[in-house]
Amino acid sequence: MTKLKFSLSMSLDGFVAGPDQTREDPLGKGGMALHDWAFAAWKTDGPDTEYANLWSKNVGAVIMGRNMFGPIRGPWGGEEWNGWWGEDPPYHTPVFVLTHHAREPLEMQGGTTFHFVTDGIEAAFDRATDAAAGRDISIGGGASTARQYLKAGLVDEMAIHVTPVLLGRGERLFDDVEDSLDGYECVELVSSPSVAHFTYARKNR
Repeated sequence: MTKLKFSLSMSLDGFVAGPDQTREDPLGKGGMALHDWAFAAWKTDGPDTEYANLWSKNVGAVIMGRNMFGPIRGPWGGEEWNGWWGEDPPYHTPVFVLTHHAREPLEMQGGTTFHFVTDGIEAAFDRATDAAAGRDISIGGGASTARQYLKAGLVDEMAIHVTPVLLGRGERLFDDVEDSLDGYECVELVSSPSVAHFTYARKNR
């Protein structure tokens, strides 16, 4: 059965991105430090490697917000932007980008095709479910997109990787989610010297 899930790194004070995000610094000031543990894990086969790869495990489709795709605001206009990742993005699946501005699908190398969805999170979820063909759907970010799906009651599983980083300001994952976290339970907690991995699953799915 297809699950909707996300895997996000978070600072000890609750931020998944730092303040003052720009085109040159898409994660904001200090935001890259949230992912130091993952970059280190990808270079070795250590205790954190499995968790660094969770975002893509058994994933058949990805949903992301427009800010996660690129820094352009408003109509696409004549400026070409094909994502932060170059010609061969890491997804290798269909990716559904939430936006208010239509754009033709963008086919990239390695099996990644970006589809731009203008009719809301439920429509993106339905299209991603069809594309996943029984595998899971990953919310690629950012925090706003994850919150929207939490508030809609659609998230089945959350992997939250808490790092010993303090940002002070930025974008919080759990702002304004009200009662949306009711019904989740922590089903796994694994720690290393670099990060603590919390996995939450929705009860009575």
